[in-house]
Amino acid sequence: SSASVRGVLSLDQEVGLSDALLLEPPTEEAFIANLHQRFKRDLIYTYIGSVVVSVNPYKKLALYSPDVIQAYQRCSMFELPPHIYAVADDAYTSLRDRNQDQCVIITGESGAGKTGKLASKLVMQYITAISGMEAEVDTIKEHLLQSAPVLEAFGNAKTHRNDNSSRFGKYIDIEFDFKGDPIGGIITNYLLEKSRVISQTQGERNFHFFYQLLSGADIHLLKSLKLQRNIDNYAILKHSKGSQAENIDDKSYFGLTKRSMEALGMGPDEIHAAFQVVASVLKMGNLQFQPRANIDDTEGCSLLNEYEVYDICELLRVDFASLHSALTQKMVDARHEVVITDLSAMEATYSKNALCKALYSRLFTWLVSRINDSIRAKRVGKRRCLGVLDIYGFEVLEKNCFEQFVINYCNEKLQQLFIVLTLKQEQEEYIHEGIQWEHIDYFNNAIICDLIEKNNHGILAMLDEECLRPEPVSDDTFLYKLTKVCQESPYFESKGCKNFMADASLPSQCFRLRHYAGAVTYSVAGFIDKNNDHLYRDLSQAMYSCDHPLMKILFPEGNPKRTTLKRPTTTATQFKISIGALVKNLQAKTPNYVRCIKPNELKQPMIFEMALVQHQVRYLGLVENLKVRRAGFAFRQEYEAFLERYKLLSPHTWPHWSGLPVEGVTLLLRDLPVHPSEYAFGRTKIFVKNPRTVYELEEFRHERLHELATLIQKTWRGFVMRNKFLRMREGQVTISSNFKCWKARREFLHKRQAASTIAAFFRGWKVVYNILFPHRVCLPSPASVHEPSMRSSPSRRFASRTTVGGSYAEARDVAVYMCVCMDMCKTREQFHDVGQSRRREWAARVLARCYRFSKVSTDARFLRHGLRCTTAEGAFQRRRYLLWLAHNLPSESPLDRSWPPAPRFLHTTSHILKKMYHKWRCSKYRMRFDQTARNRMREKVTASIIFRDRKASYAKSVSHPFRGDYVRLRQNVKWKRLASETGDQYVVFADIISKITRSSGKCVQALFVVSTNAMLIMDQRTLQIKYRIPVGDIFRISLSPFLDDIAVFHVRTTEATRKKGDFLFETGHVIEIVTKLFLVIQNATGKPPEVNIATE
Repeated sequence: SSASVRGVLSLDQEVGLSDALLLEPPTEEAFIANLHQRFKRDLIYTYIGSVVVSVNPYKKLALYSPDVIQAYQRCSMFELPPHIYAVADDAYTSLRDRNQDQCVIITGESGAGKTGKLASKLVMQYITAISGMEAEVDTIKEHLLQSAPVLEAFGNAKTHRNDNSSRFGKYIDIEFDFKGDPIGGIITNYLLEKSRVISQTQGERNFHFFYQLLSGADIHLLKSLKLQRNIDNYAILKHSKGSQAENIDDKSYFGLTKRSMEALGMGPDEIHAAFQVVASVLKMGNLQFQPRANIDDTEGCSLLNEYEVYDICELLRVDFASLHSALTQKMVDARHEVVITDLSAMEATYSKNALCKALYSRLFTWLVSRINDSIRAKRVGKRRCLGVLDIYGFEVLEKNCFEQFVINYCNEKLQQLFIVLTLKQEQEEYIHEGIQWEHIDYFNNAIICDLIEKNNHGILAMLDEECLRPEPVSDDTFLYKLTKVCQESPYFESKGCKNFMADASLPSQCFRLRHYAGAVTYSVAGFIDKNNDHLYRDLSQAMYSCDHPLMKILFPEGNPKRTTLKRPTTTATQFKISIGALVKNLQAKTPNYVRCIKPNELKQPMIFEMALVQHQVRYLGLVENLKVRRAGFAFRQEYEAFLERYKLLSPHTWPHWSGLPVEGVTLLLRDLPVHPSEYAFGRTKIFVKNPRTVYELEEFRHERLHELATLIQKTWRGFVMRNKFLRMREGQVTISSNFKCWKARREFLHKRQAASTIAAFFRGWKVVYNILFPHRVCLPSPASVHEPSMRSSPSRRFASRTTVGGSYAEARDVAVYMCVCMDMCKTREQFHDVGQSRRREWAARVLARCYRFSKVSTDARFLRHGLRCTTAEGAFQRRRYLLWLAHNLPSESPLDRSWPPAPRFLHTTSHILKKMYHKWRCSKYRMRFDQTARNRMREKVTASIIFRDRKASYAKSVSHPFRGDYVRLRQNVKWKRLASETGDQYVVFADIISKITRSSGKCVQALFVVSTNAMLIMDQRTLQIKYRIPVGDIFRISLSPFLDDIAVFHVRTTEATRKKGDFLFETGHVIEIVTKLFLVIQNATGKPPEVNIATE
């Protein structure tokens, strides 16, 4: 649950020191004691800066759940307890954000926990868990994870030191795209220990898959493979009977291995073909040969169990006669003739064993190639790589042979790489960059690597030379030649060396090498054969002739058309070339180290053997690494790259910086809450001491990126919404104007239609009336009725009552006619009023504007007579003044006292604005200062308060900055050591001054130092302290008001100053000394000292 995860990952529950850089003192004893203290509480991880030291707990811990992965994904490296997930996250973040290739190098001796649930698997698990979730990416991640069970099954075995020991070297390059999503990978394997296929030491096992196949396969699969479940039936496995590991379930692991092969895209036929090759190796290991004498007195052999050969032939689909002949005979080229000779029983056994080893090792190589086909990147484009190196650890067995020699040579190369990258190059870089540095001694194992791999004179060169000699060679001749060439080396011992002391522990057929991890005795028995790795050509051709789908891939040299007389490359040369390429690859990447330690030889939890751990700590160089990282710098970067990455954190460097990069970095760091002791400036690079500071910078950058992203979003959204608003407003105006036009036109058309209708009816009625009443009085037109004379004349009133003829009907008709005419006139008037109303509104607006203008003119006349303006014109005048003032402000310098004039009625407002503007530009001027500049300004202000108009020499000091350390005492190594003892690390002032003796008045040169705690008078050459006066004991400072540079410091009487009394000094920086000491005393005691400036 999340609550339990928080409990496990709480820094409050840490025991000991999670980061060994904080150890005091940084000794080997303290380092091991801290590891032991943490190990007892199941805290198996400890930091040395960014290096993780892992102690194998030999039990399961609740440290690897998905909740823990999410916790480390959300936090920086030092916010949670040490964990291998933190190293993996740091490597992945650097690759994704800094665009730097990374590698995780996991080292330690066999059994230290490199391969199992403690190192390489966890790195892969974390990387795949935190990367992208697309379908294609998920497929790649699944293939990367599923490759581990297959490689472990075929390449790991139980040894005395480790139940799941890697018997091969593995380096995985995971490729990522620009988003940080894995898009593929490549696995490189190094030197499988194939001799284990034939024989194992008592108590050890063969490779895991042999036991998985016999234990986990169902009866039908075993029958098809001609196998039986009992391991006693197989010669290459029966020696390991009783060596079953407690924590290995072969049956369940077989199902896991088979499912992983299917997940990697292998079809059923491919999987079954691989199983057939493994079954063939098991069957071939059972072959036995009986010696027999030939007619020509040569020794031959015959097969005792030919039924096993028949099974092999059925599995590999090869002719019995062909395979039988290849196992018991060989073809020899003699003077352009091919001679077939019989093999002796010993030679046939050797040939059979060579074929078994070749079959299994080549099958393993094919599996790696097949896995690479499934995880190889399909996309084209720029990629970044994260490498994970999981290789065999340093081995010291009871009998060390060729395999142990090659494994330990590989570890020597990796140790040399660690020394070069973390100890040698780092110290050389400090010196080259001009960083103050004291050299730290360490053991450089380059001389041992040269002894092994040097051309013409190294052990590997001697071995190859012996293997290529035409005359008969043996392991004894190799040892003799090796002794002759290497006897001068102090790291090589054998019984034939000149300076060899009698040592019964060194057998006759052995030599001893003093590795970085200790002396190892190697038996030369088998060196020549294992280096040649010779397989008879008859066997290669027999395997190539098989109809099995894998045989032609595994044995391409058996093709008769591709026969060559060139000798194959020896095993040692192949391994030397591959290790050289590996080291070159690792040097091109940024390394991240996981140093694994084995706590005991019993593989039991809660047992911590001090001597064993001490031996590993010493040969891994952990204490030397601790000292270098403690005294050195965890991070360094060129100024241009550093500025380009972090320039957004300072207003001085963002968005563009046009000056020198080092100046930009200086301004950048001044604006950040980073103490100056945390970094140093080199010639071309900036050096950061603590990795926590780098993580803080990354956090600041992450927060700033969010702010900038928010700003971009806000600006874009404002832009979009404003455009939307403008379009809506334009649309609204268009709609409104069109609607108003439509409405006015509709009203006009209605009225026009009404008028036309009325006029039409009137004309029709008039025609009808004239027809019906032709002799009546002519009716007036509607226009004449509308005349004023007609409206009020007596004839109109009379017409309303009578007609010419005097009848009532005629009078009624005349009245109706008059009403119709009146209505038509009103309708026409309303129609004309539609256009006149708008003209009236326009006229009203013009009149209102003229009226306001007249009022403004009147108010202006009153203002000219000194009256207060409170009308609209006053607001207009204020607005116009403020707009004019915005474009005529004085400069932003606080020393500029000018101010634009203002109208008389705005004098008060102008005075307030002047004060506000002055305060604003003063605050803006102060904001330009970093903390150092603020301190200097404070000192200058304090000096002005103390000495202005009181000391004649003060005026000359105003233009000179207070530097403080005039002799660069802060960089002096001897002073740092002395200051750490006295507690005076922070130097406020340091300079050579003249101390005046009160008895004789003579001046003596002395080094005068003011720290935050005391005033010191020291010898300027030896830095010996003559007087150290705590600042609390200085209660008064006296000076004269003249141009002299003398100051008197009055000190309270103590045992140290009883005989000496007050101090008299003469210095050209008297103003600065008194000012700084004044502030130091005020900060230390809370009360300022008395400064007496007088003639007495």
